[in-house]
Amino acid sequence: MKTSEYTFSIKSNRAVLVLEDGSVFSGYGFGALSKETSGECVFATGMTGYTETLTDPSYNGQILCLTYPLVGNYGVAPYSTVDEFGLPIHFESIGIKVKGLIIHELCHNPHHWASVKSLDQWLTEESIPGIYGIDTRLLTRKLRKTGVMLGILKTYDRSDEIDFDALIGAAQKVPDPNKRNLASEVSTSEPIIYNPSGKKRIVLIDVGTKLGIIQCLLQLGVSVIQVPWNTPFEKIWSYQPDGVLISNGPGDPTIMTETIKTIRHVIDEEIPTFGICFGNQLLALALGASTFKLKYGHRGVNKPVINLETKKCYITTQNHGFAVDPDSLEGTGLKLWFINADDHTVEGLKHETLPVCSFQAHPEAKPGPYDAEWLFQRFIKMIEVKS
Repeated sequence: MKTSEYTFSIKSNRAVLVLEDGSVFSGYGFGALSKETSGECVFATGMTGYTETLTDPSYNGQILCLTYPLVGNYGVAPYSTVDEFGLPIHFESIGIKVKGLIIHELCHNPHHWASVKSLDQWLTEESIPGIYGIDTRLLTRKLRKTGVMLGILKTYDRSDEIDFDALIGAAQKVPDPNKRNLASEVSTSEPIIYNPSGKKRIVLIDVGTKLGIIQCLLQLGVSVIQVPWNTPFEKIWSYQPDGVLISNGPGDPTIMTETIKTIRHVIDEEIPTFGICFGNQLLALALGASTFKLKYGHRGVNKPVINLETKKCYITTQNHGFAVDPDSLEGTGLKLWFINADDHTVEGLKHETLPVCSFQAHPEAKPGPYDAEWLFQRFIKMIEVKS
């Protein structure tokens, strides 16, 4: 396709999304202008929750396409609105974690009682480029068919010239963010202690945790000690934990060799252990299982998972691009607990003899009438039994 075939409104700033296969999507720029970003292009199917989604650390390294056509209509609340523990209630972390945002229609004039700014203003303040006005349905169908792809998103001022050939060439050379330790970029750098007088002490290994996980634990009256991704076992042991929780996070779990070693030691000491999302994969790797990359991942708020023990189905929030290989569980002591109702991938594991379990989805989110938040209560009961 010749560059002359791409047209823009002269009244709007321009933007281009180029994928590694040479696909080009032209649209309008918002957020940070005259800005270029690159990463893995993925899609999420949630109808609402864009403030929580954009601040989810599991999206680090990725350019996100939201499939719901209208985005930004309820604006953006302030970070300063916090709960009783001092944690923001509208976000999963402080700061946008996606590298770029792709949407179909942008709401320029949002209305909501809690809103203090528009989505455009928020992305501008945090130097994140966005593109709107493209066919997000076509893009999503492409990613579903071929799998997630690397790409470049670039925004322009109205007078800037666009060199499509250069962008297409550059998109073919974008480094895969999954080759680097993405979790280290979004983990806490120092230990943080919440509710120090709690009835039980939980060490949270932060490999990109969502604040919702911490909030759910604190609401159960426990103390939470959030530690960096590379915290050695000896340091964790010094906190005298009643239990250890491994958080969600971004990237390829096999890169996290230091964390995996620590988890193996935690399990050897028979400390009650619970893994969520990325934590599910890390826990499986620590016990000798293997993982693989999904074609286009599970990202959305409507993902059905089935409890194999009770046969109940839960509608869950998910955000992951890797999964545990069920054929690798033999000899690990782990057994299937939950499976995905759509593709039958692993959604939860339970150890046959040790106080160890995991859940691939996010029990702290509330996407449907049958939430999985009871898993936190089960984790606490597992600790109490062990005590």
